[in-house]
Amino acid sequence: MADLDKARHAKLRLRSELADRDGIRGVGISRGDDGYRVQVNVLSASDNRDLPATVEGVPVLVRVCGRIHAGG
Repeated sequence: MADLDKARHAKLRLRSELADRDGIRGVGISRGDDGYRVQVNVLSASDNRDLPATVEGVPVLVRVCGRIHAGG
């Protein structure tokens, strides 16, 4: 896995690439057992299509989270 700085850079790049794509709910960083990875939250499993497995050598984890609602 990657260190935090490398993961931050990869996250910014991927977020930019996915900016206009429907079904993407968020792009962030998560920590695994041996480093950091970029996490992409998607609305449904079908929104997982064509997402890269890595960005600049940083692993990409896709998580289906469904609709996100404001708390209240």
